[in-house]
Amino acid sequence: MSSTPVDEDPSRRTERAVNAAVLAGRSRGLKVTDPVVLHDVFSVVVHLVPAPVVARVPVVPPPALRDDVEAQLDRQRVELDVVHRLLARELPVVRPYVNEPILQSGFCLTLWHYVDHRRVAQPDYKRNCQLTADLHAEMAALPTRLPFLGPIHSTVPQALDELTARPDLIDVLDLERARREWELLAPVLTDQSEFERRFPGIPVQVIHGDSPPYNIITDARRELHSDFEDACVGPIEWDLTMLNPECVAAYDAAARGRGLRPVNPDVLRLMESARLLQVVACLALVPQLPKLAKGLSPVVQQWRSRPLPATP
Repeated sequence: MSSTPVDEDPSRRTERAVNAAVLAGRSRGLKVTDPVVLHDVFSVVVHLVPAPVVARVPVVPPPALRDDVEAQLDRQRVELDVVHRLLARELPVVRPYVNEPILQSGFCLTLWHYVDHRRVAQPDYKRNCQLTADLHAEMAALPTRLPFLGPIHSTVPQALDELTARPDLIDVLDLERARREWELLAPVLTDQSEFERRFPGIPVQVIHGDSPPYNIITDARRELHSDFEDACVGPIEWDLTMLNPECVAAYDAAARGRGLRPVNPDVLRLMESARLLQVVACLALVPQLPKLAKGLSPVVQQWRSRPLPATP
């Protein structure tokens, strides 16, 4: 069963996650006296001060994994495996502190080396897209045993089912539209062979799965890729949604320089539709994450303004 009940008070959940992180760190021999929460949305990220270690504690997992602890641990094992393979290829990524996920106080968590993150007022997303081409070049060499576009079908179908009973979270007409979109898109988003049939010549590979240009952190020396929880197999376009044309052009230029293919506009349109539908489905998570509502609202408005996606 889930360690984070849907109706749990978020502040109480954060407190329990911090306690679990501290216990996990101490069980690995770390001295932890003044834990600091660095981030608290889908995961609670805790700097285990004074240890140079960070715990990431998912508190709102994808709906399909919510009540399956072993599936949550498997997801984290995949992330750690991908990160270790990238480290072996000398790609700059945030390094794990331990090589296995930890089950502590009902939470599945991972420990990472602390990065003294240099925050900037406005990230350089064009630069990050260039770095994403480097990431894709290295990830293309990894074994492709991961699920095809796993983040979509771990979120969308169950979330839409849950929204059926929550008219307070989504208008009935919006839900009908979302279900219609899923019917149109699901065959090509959940079946790799069907995707390859409809888009011949578009290869799939291991990808980051959660918009790598938004998951690059910088310390005093270099940029580091992070957060591979959603690593999966798919077209590179899934990693490049919600970006402006200048960023996509920056990716294309870097990709050509690495001998990689540029973005395919038709596949990118499909992945944009899928990403927007995933965001709409995340309305089902608002009871667990009330602060999510404000951030989702403009994206849902954007989704409403678009025509139904054409069948690929």
